[in-house]
Amino acid sequence: MKLGIIGLPSSGKTTIFNALTLGNAPTGQSMGGRFDVVTAVVDVRDPRVDVLSRMFNPKKTTYARITYSDVAGLQRSDDEAGSGLSPQLLNHLSGLEGFVHVVRAFENASVPHPDGRVDAARDLAALDTEFLLSDLGVVERRIEKIQEGLKKGASKDKAAATAELTLFETMNETLTAGQPLRVLDLSDEQLKGLRGYGLLTLKPKIVLINLGDDQADPALAYDQPRAILATIRGRLEMELAQLSAAGDEETLAMFMDEFGVTELSLDRVIHLSYDLMGLQSFFTVGEDEVRAWEIARDANAVDAAGAIHTDLAKGFIRAEVVHYDDLVGLGGMAGARTAGKLRQEGKTYMVRDGDVLNIKFNL
Repeated sequence: MKLGIIGLPSSGKTTIFNALTLGNAPTGQSMGGRFDVVTAVVDVRDPRVDVLSRMFNPKKTTYARITYSDVAGLQRSDDEAGSGLSPQLLNHLSGLEGFVHVVRAFENASVPHPDGRVDAARDLAALDTEFLLSDLGVVERRIEKIQEGLKKGASKDKAAATAELTLFETMNETLTAGQPLRVLDLSDEQLKGLRGYGLLTLKPKIVLINLGDDQADPALAYDQPRAILATIRGRLEMELAQLSAAGDEETLAMFMDEFGVTELSLDRVIHLSYDLMGLQSFFTVGEDEVRAWEIARDANAVDAAGAIHTDLAKGFIRAEVVHYDDLVGLGGMAGARTAGKLRQEGKTYMVRDGDVLNIKFNL
């Protein structure tokens, strides 16, 4: 999973990036239309992996991973600067699977807001508008190209071109009405056909309202499909993350208790990210490696085999399946087998979160 951490200048997105990655990255700066990207790969800290690792004592333990990019260079459009999204920036954003949109709600005299005052609703709408206008330009250009092809008779498949035109005209109407493309109920086939266009408002996103240490929730509304709204105390969370990275568990626990923090933002946002992207985890276990894998919540056994290696999907025969709860509760594979909890499943088996799989295949 690759998610971009985005936000307007002074929103505190690099602070959030550091909180999510247990890092201390420098703040990216946009200069002359150029942008910087700082990337970190984060382990999904799943306690089930630790339990399985202790049970099987493997040579290697591998967690599922999320890649976060701190994307600098976003700015609000105005008459002098033009679009806030440069071609290079758009190219990077288009390659991401989703966004963590940081919106400033904190007051800090040492970090003045570029617009003179803090207004989270205004800033949230501003960046949404930038993405909407970018998508509108893509959609309008595609409509013109399809129409030109149909007019000249250059389309090899007129029916397919007509269907595509209808889809893009619907998208144009949605964007013109000020709505993101996420509101459309598109089929899997339509979504697959749109992947190459890098449409930004089609991508899912988490909106993180960045609060001060003792600030109340501003209670913004953001009712959109494939979007999650949450709050975070960015500076506090970054300091807690640095304590965690330093291994100072005693001080970390003291501060978490003092500020009423029950879960580090890294873990909380990862959980939100899994919900946002519709993902779940399954496991493979053995003497060589215990490993967590991410997969869609509607995935079957063959999809899971393909996540491990394409050869396993091509030569799939069956999957040996036991759920994590049964495996741990019964003390291991032998106990699960005796209790009838270790099952043989075929291609159509729908994988559940926490399943432990052993793929049988032949090529």
